[in-house]
Amino acid sequence: MGILKPPQPFADKPGLAGLDARSREIFRNIVETYIATGEPVGSRTISKALTASLSPASIRNVMMDLEETGLIYAPHTSSGRMPTEVGLRFFVDALLEVNAIDDHERARIDAEVAASNRQRRAEDVLGEASAMLSGLSHCASLVMSPKFNAKLKHIEFVNLSPGRALVILVSEDGSVENRLVEVPPGLPASAFIRATNYLSSLAQGRSIDEVRKHVGQEVQSARRELDEISARLVESGLAVWSAHDDPAAKNLIVKGQANLLERNDAADLDRIRRLFDDIENKKDLVDILGLAEKADGVRIFIGSENRLFSMSGSSLIVAPFKNREEQIVGVLGVIGPTRLNYARIIPMVDYTAKLVGHLLS
Repeated sequence: MGILKPPQPFADKPGLAGLDARSREIFRNIVETYIATGEPVGSRTISKALTASLSPASIRNVMMDLEETGLIYAPHTSSGRMPTEVGLRFFVDALLEVNAIDDHERARIDAEVAASNRQRRAEDVLGEASAMLSGLSHCASLVMSPKFNAKLKHIEFVNLSPGRALVILVSEDGSVENRLVEVPPGLPASAFIRATNYLSSLAQGRSIDEVRKHVGQEVQSARRELDEISARLVESGLAVWSAHDDPAAKNLIVKGQANLLERNDAADLDRIRRLFDDIENKKDLVDILGLAEKADGVRIFIGSENRLFSMSGSSLIVAPFKNREEQIVGVLGVIGPTRLNYARIIPMVDYTAKLVGHLLS
């Protein structure tokens, strides 16, 4: 499993790389205890967890050195220590042991994602995968993917009122979409029938993009086959769909926001709400996920390493998924507090992304 990270904030601090084995073990215990409890960790707690016998005084001396290095800090006077964002990054990059996904979780992911794939749309598979990740991680989850261009079964024009018509698209997967179009007032009923018959004959087994290109290439012959009024109706209907279905556009699915709200203190709620406002508006998120789309592996962003999370103190673990041509077409991942259980969630996200890519292919 490839794990990729943003540029390291401690790359220019050689003191971190020179930590001795005792310092690393104490630091690892501080981080792992903090991740499990969310509370500052004291020297007595560490002394009980160490394999070697060290007095609380000796541990405190090591903790002071770790604090000077910038890996841990004391949130309150006379309290225990917590890892800084630099410390969490150092832990993830240098000390974290990522194992294979747990067999029970693998089986649950297989069952839930496979069940969602039976006779359902790609968007449904992604939505179920996102909900499943949120449930397993007890965090928020997200999926960003292209807007899938489903194969069509039927296109129909319905006259609603002077100057307005409804275009109905039925896809092979059973989904139905309706959009309003503006049309010249006073069109005869025959124009709608001719436009419907012409496009339906072209639509079967084709995507809307393919239908649009076909009509564009054969517009002259289409005008001969249709009368002028019906041809204008066809072109106006396709133009509306084209404006909404930009191939570069992305679908964003976010699940489990309540999990993130529940896992933070009341003082953090406003920051978390701002985070989700930004996510819903796709501010900066497209850039973050764009980085993941360029890399063949899991990407990890911790706290202020990205401006989207600088105010909320959140971490993001994302992995890309591919189509049958092995092209990266989207990403999925988990958002949670910086004290995420990285060892458990990283393989979970990586496995789910690979499974979703396989099913969508």
